[in-house]
Amino acid sequence: MKVRTEILASGFGGQGVVRLGQIIGEAAVKEGYRVTMLKSHGTEMRGGYVRSQVVISKEPIDSPIVENPDIFAALSLAAYNSFKHLVTRGIILYDPAFVVEIDDTLTCRQKPVPAKDLSVQNFGRPVFANTIMLGAISRHLDVLNRDTVLESILHVIPKFHEENKRAFEIGYSLFNGKG
Repeated sequence: MKVRTEILASGFGGQGVVRLGQIIGEAAVKEGYRVTMLKSHGTEMRGGYVRSQVVISKEPIDSPIVENPDIFAALSLAAYNSFKHLVTRGIILYDPAFVVEIDDTLTCRQKPVPAKDLSVQNFGRPVFANTIMLGAISRHLDVLNRDTVLESILHVIPKFHEENKRAFEIGYSLFNGKG
């Protein structure tokens, strides 16, 4: 494993961006890693910007700030446009329901994860989109075991366990290997 793994997720309030970071952080702690998480959000209760930064390492973490994300989950166009430039060697996973314009000049990999649409198709509402995105992130996250991430989802989200299991599997199965 490299010294640190950085995950950035950003979108707008109500999408579960902070919860996504909490789940990844908890899974990493369960596997014996050192973890930091920073969250920031606008003053709005819902609909304002939200960002979650998670750093995972076996070594002490000198800075909790994500500077070069290995994975950037973009859940809004504003988030994508604000942070796409940080991703140089990693991957951007974006939800095309919100990120409608992709920057083709970027040298990093970019993969659509239609989390909102898949949530509506499979569950009749978009509430499971963040768990679908977590499945897709898990597929690309070398440092964590998928079962530990799923266990953390079921621990952190107290309701809808069967739906969240299915949503995670939907996201995880979107990509064969690392896609």
